[in-house]
Amino acid sequence: MMQMSVNREFGDAKAPPSSPRTLAELKEGEAGIIDHLDLPEDIARRLMELGFLPGHTVIPARSAPGGEPRVYRVDGSEVALRRETASRLMLRATPIASPANGPGKSLKP
Repeated sequence: MMQMSVNREFGDAKAPPSSPRTLAELKEGEAGIIDHLDLPEDIARRLMELGFLPGHTVIPARSAPGGEPRVYRVDGSEVALRRETASRLMLRATPIASPANGPGKSLKP
């Protein structure tokens, strides 16, 4: 006996949830909304003082020549973070793209 399973999207069906994305995974100019900070309390508190708060939009900007640190725009400021730290800032799952904000579009300041 052979069994076959196929997952397809029909109409308004939603895609299965993907694994959480991190700030470090965003491309330059691509916006993300912070869900939570997976860091020790003292470091998380300092980043929140700098504007990295759950619900806030963060946009990666330029990187240093070696790729680290990277500058992120958040709450009207620009803050440089190492990849190790940015990979511990978890982003909210983004909804499926609609025709109004089609694939590949991102929020820009």
